[in-house]
Amino acid sequence: MTTHPLDPLTGGEIARAAEIARTEGDVSTRWRIVFILPSEPEKAELRGWEQGGARPPRRALVVIRDKGERRTIELVVDLDAGVVVSRDEPHGVQPAVMREESVEAERLAREHPEWQAAMRRRGVTDLDLAMLDHMPLGYQDADDGPQQRRGIALTWLRAPGPGAGGGWEGDNGYARPVEGLIVHFDLDTMEVLRVEDHGGASIPTAAGNFTEAALEDPDNVPSYPDGPRQTTRPVEITQPQGASFTVDGWFVEWEKWRLRIGFNVREGLVLHDVGYVDRGRPRRVLHRASLSEMFVPYADPAVTHFRKQLFDQGEAGIGRCVNSLRLGCDCLGEIYYFDTVMHDNDGNPIERPNAICMHEEDYGLLWKHTTLRTGVPESRRSRRLVISSFTTVGNYDYGFFWHLYQDGRIEFEAKLTGILSTGAFTPGERPEYGTALAEGLYGPNHQHWFNMRLDMAVDGDANTLLEVNSRTVEDPEVNYFGGAWKVETTALTTELQAQREIEPRSARYWRVANTDSLNSLGQPASYSLIPGHNTFHLYRPGAPALGRAGFIDRHLWGTAYRSRELYAAGDYPNQHPGGAGLPDWTRRDAPLEQSDLVVWYTFGAHHVTRPEDWPVMPMAYAGFELKPHCFFDGNPALDVAEEAAHCHAD
Repeated sequence: MTTHPLDPLTGGEIARAAEIARTEGDVSTRWRIVFILPSEPEKAELRGWEQGGARPPRRALVVIRDKGERRTIELVVDLDAGVVVSRDEPHGVQPAVMREESVEAERLAREHPEWQAAMRRRGVTDLDLAMLDHMPLGYQDADDGPQQRRGIALTWLRAPGPGAGGGWEGDNGYARPVEGLIVHFDLDTMEVLRVEDHGGASIPTAAGNFTEAALEDPDNVPSYPDGPRQTTRPVEITQPQGASFTVDGWFVEWEKWRLRIGFNVREGLVLHDVGYVDRGRPRRVLHRASLSEMFVPYADPAVTHFRKQLFDQGEAGIGRCVNSLRLGCDCLGEIYYFDTVMHDNDGNPIERPNAICMHEEDYGLLWKHTTLRTGVPESRRSRRLVISSFTTVGNYDYGFFWHLYQDGRIEFEAKLTGILSTGAFTPGERPEYGTALAEGLYGPNHQHWFNMRLDMAVDGDANTLLEVNSRTVEDPEVNYFGGAWKVETTALTTELQAQREIEPRSARYWRVANTDSLNSLGQPASYSLIPGHNTFHLYRPGAPALGRAGFIDRHLWGTAYRSRELYAAGDYPNQHPGGAGLPDWTRRDAPLEQSDLVVWYTFGAHHVTRPEDWPVMPMAYAGFELKPHCFFDGNPALDVAEEAAHCHAD
């Protein structure tokens, strides 16, 4: 099988990229690989190849932390020629935290006498029960700047085993946070800089496990003395003739959709070249779609919690935290899995089987009408193609789901579950910045922010961004009955004009239109971006974390395409003083009319914690929809056939 220029890197290519970096990279003996990412071809290269030109070379971007020299290095390597194409040393940046750094930080903290003494002051004698989570330092002032590679660790405590949850190794340590104890590290030299012990509330004692074995434990919060419920009967999903999609490598065809699946260790799941076949004519919708950044800020100013301002993509890497999915548990039905390849910090490839799940599912009614004069109903059932992955970043688990529908709609849904990052409070008091979950245990208030990079290509690469608002007609002579309203459409013609917020009062949404492509009624073909669940951030002006996460100040951004502008908070949010990414790029105020347009959509999940989120959180949802608007001449799902085998009169 010939590798397509947009295919994810193979294990062999990852190993080759690491070897080229090792021999040609000019690094010290203490260098580590943070990311090996596809360096995707420029659009002009792709379009030329699609029209019969030369195949673009396979290239990779290797991000290196040279710990001996305290520098960050970017190498673009040509995997075909085996050479370094370009080398850059961006000044004053820190790349994402590496898994090996987190593991080593926990070991160093455990061995440090000041941490051990702090735990013994709290009455903990078995230090093996401690659970330390390493996390980025964030940025509060110049002392936190990227001149020194820093990190911190917070401590929780598991229960001694054996017991509910399978002994201490299976116990949910987040039930027992150790307040006020923070360990600071230099991650280049891998040494403990200091241990802070501010004291605080006592360690809670109640268990908070969620396996079946824990349900009947009376000491668990909550407990269910009758054990697992017995009222749930099986649901079987079968497709006797197999799935309706076909797969060729990373290329997928389903119904009238055509697209390519992508993956990398920073962004995780990526979609490329998404298009729809309209009455035999292939039409583009998206060139590339991906999660560009995640930001999870906590609202608690307590010393243990205020540094929880986490960029899960830029500081951790969504792709390298991806799960292997299990049939019947994570995915149900006739499933196709894509295996992915990531790497360790030496550049050795690591295979992750079943990392991306694809299946089709029934989604209720697609359309229906009963003619009253005849009593004859006509209806069609809806199907959607689901492409998904799940990733675990510390205590939280996130699902990323793309849904493609038969009527040309595209939906993105983020699913949030996992375990709250907890704190302890003194019983009898009330947590000021969160909600009590159990005796002495609370969940701090926080938000989850997602930014989606949508490189639009509606019937081609030249698109215009429009804002649509519905307005009440104020003139009483016209609006004599009070309910008249009409739609106002405004072109957002520059990058500064295209910084916008949601406005539910005017039912605001945005359209990406191609004014050179008209439907049969003479209307420009477009796709609308329809906001779903969303909110506003609650930072005070000038907050340091808001400087790093400037993209959350607006729900919509529009930029002119530049291939290296991939991440809403910039390439290196770790310990960054702020201003990078979208706030910086849009200062140029580039024109956007009939341009190669990239739309960035920000949406947030506002989490006021509750006891029902403990000990593991039921799924929460947030996302948005891309909906065809004048793209077709009528209902594109009119030709969906009736599934007569499932349609009965009685």
